[in-house]
Amino acid sequence: MTQERDESATDQAGDDALSEAFWAVARRLRERSQETLAPWDITPAHLRALRTLRRLSDHLQIAPRSTTEVVDALEARNLVRRRADPGDRRATLVEVTEHGTDVLAAIRDTSGTEAGRVFGRLSPPDRAELARILALLRDQGDR
Repeated sequence: MTQERDESATDQAGDDALSEAFWAVARRLRERSQETLAPWDITPAHLRALRTLRRLSDHLQIAPRSTTEVVDALEARNLVRRRADPGDRRATLVEVTEHGTDVLAAIRDTSGTEAGRVFGRLSPPDRAELARILALLRDQGDR
């Protein structure tokens, strides 16, 4: 009984340490991401939207209020522009501007470097294992 209690306490301590390490890495990535995006005055949400809009620029119809607010912020920075949908006068299309494409390319070049600095300490097998583990943790929420 005592041995089981000791093993349980050891497992809990290990889990706590792993959790702390995980959150420390997440904080570091968030901080680096904010530093990387700062020159363009873009938030991570804006970057995700801009990337999505780039992939879907000719087919995206904007409706939800939160999306509209993000598009407003991107449009104010000349990163995207709205235009009427020629096939549906009720719809508005959003497309990435040339400036938006340039900013995406600059961020991709810079953020790739930042991610390399954080994860570059890991060997390729360690990176693969971390990716596998993080995918398991991320996908647990889908169950």
